[in-house]
Amino acid sequence: MRVLGIETSCDETAVAIVDSDRRILAQKILSQTADHAPFGGVVPEIAARAHIHHLERLTHEALQECKFTMKDIDGIAVTAGPGLIGGLIVGVMTAKGIASAANKPCIAVNHLEGHALTARLTHHIAFPFLLLLVSGGHCQILLVRGIGNYTRIGTTIDDAIGEAFDKVAKMLNIPYPGGPEVEKRALDGNPKAFQFPRPLIDRPHCDFSLAGLKTAVLRTKQQLEEKAPLTDQQVADICASFQQAVTDIIENRLMNAIAEVKKLCPENRRLVVSGGVAANKAIRATLEALSERNGLEFTAPPLNLCTDNAAMIAWVGLERLQNHEADALDFVPRARWPLDPKAVTR
Repeated sequence: MRVLGIETSCDETAVAIVDSDRRILAQKILSQTADHAPFGGVVPEIAARAHIHHLERLTHEALQECKFTMKDIDGIAVTAGPGLIGGLIVGVMTAKGIASAANKPCIAVNHLEGHALTARLTHHIAFPFLLLLVSGGHCQILLVRGIGNYTRIGTTIDDAIGEAFDKVAKMLNIPYPGGPEVEKRALDGNPKAFQFPRPLIDRPHCDFSLAGLKTAVLRTKQQLEEKAPLTDQQVADICASFQQAVTDIIENRLMNAIAEVKKLCPENRRLVVSGGVAANKAIRATLEALSERNGLEFTAPPLNLCTDNAAMIAWVGLERLQNHEADALDFVPRARWPLDPKAVTR
């Protein structure tokens, strides 16, 4: 079975073809970083126009790379949310048009489910597993029991982790995209140079809060600048101290989540991390050590599949198609679409 996936939820225009042998037969990703860099963040209108301009070409290129026609494709999967509504509309309408013209089933995929199931594509892991999903727009801890079966253990009450990285980068005049650049500068910094707060770290639940940490970084920057312009070393020290604070928060929240999941699902033996922040090597190393201490197997997708891509969307579509699930063509894109809108009752 082969599924063509389309991803246009933010600032990557992506198309991929995946088969039931877990092979990524084609993978096309067009980054819009250069388009948004002058603004220090994603501009929704620019993103949507770029999707319109490039999506058809990338779809043709993916098919040509495999020497396929639509007769060789068994279904069309498309990100239908959550995300920037303009970009979602472009992807959804394109997918519906292809599915209707080629008489193929269409699957509306939750972008978060794409990240959640990427490890099943890359590592063939079984259910259940504990998932940390961290990206520019999302920050959740989930118990994944099966396709469409998610229990939210924790989430952010303000900023997502990737969002906090990007905002700190902007404060420090670090070029967009900020997250990878903050990580890069942190390598030359002292993680103990500044004692930034770790919000909620003494609380028993699994939720995150990054707003206070972000504010502390801003105040530190302003205090330093009252004396003199920031030096490169001070910027590196702020980045390292901020990254260490985030890492400590993640570790603490996951320790609580592991204890929670032992009660909810004692058969779980795995911790999976996915989303763009999963590409951060310092955070990955901490999570690997945490997993080992708790007797859990640690799994993270390859770095190139941590950020937004269409292979993960195609894979969710394939898994659902194998379960004989497809959507009528009247589904609508959704800017908000939680995997599990209900938190665990404690």
